[in-house]
This record gives sequence, structure tokens and C-alpha cells, in this order.
Amino acid sequence: MDNAILNKSKAFAIRIIRLYQYLKDEKKEFVLSKQLLRSGTSIGANCREAYRAQSPADFTAKLGIALKEAEESAYWLELLAETNYLTKDQFGSIYADNEELIKLLVSIIKTTKLHNS
Repeated sequence: MDNAILNKSKAFAIRIIRLYQYLKDEKKEFVLSKQLLRSGTSIGANCREAYRAQSPADFTAKLGIALKEAEESAYWLELLAETNYLTKDQFGSIYADNEELIKLLVSIIKTTKLHNS
């Protein structure tokens, strides 16, 4: 599928899975990383569900859930960085990707609401 939010959210999920593996295997961190794994992969899953939404309201609701999951992912990433499980470089790169997803989701949700009101 050639769709920016689907492609970016899937790529982000792959990065999150790899980060989870690293944190689990190398840093022996299991609690925060598992939370991040759940929220970080959920973004793409909800975007994918939105792609096949039954109505504009369903579409917006699914993307709203994806946005909440992205915000939750930002929180877990911040905690991992502030507890020194992630270096500044590791954090900066993946956090920037997450912020890009948040901006894209907000834009799509606003545009959808504008066109369906």
C-alpha cells in the first residue's frame, strides 16, 4: 500500500520491535520496554484498521486511538531515556519518528473532521 501513515506507522512498529529486543536482551529491561512494544505497535494496527473503516466517524475514531497510542509511546520513550536505558542518540532518533507520526495523525484527523462536518 502506498499510504504515508500506513507506511510510516509500520516502519515505526518495526523499529519498536527491534528496540524492544535490544532492551530485553542487552539491557535486561522488561517492564517499560513491554509497555512500549504494546503502544508502539498498536499505532500501525489502528491505522491499518482505519484504512478499512466503515464510516468517516469510524475512520476518525481509529486514528484517534492511534494518536493516543503514539502519545503513550512518547511517554515510555521519555522514561527509558530519563532512566538511562536509551542514549541521547537512540532516544532522539526514534522519538523524532514518533513525533512525526503524531503530527501526521493530528493533521489527518483534523482534515477528516473538517471535510465531514
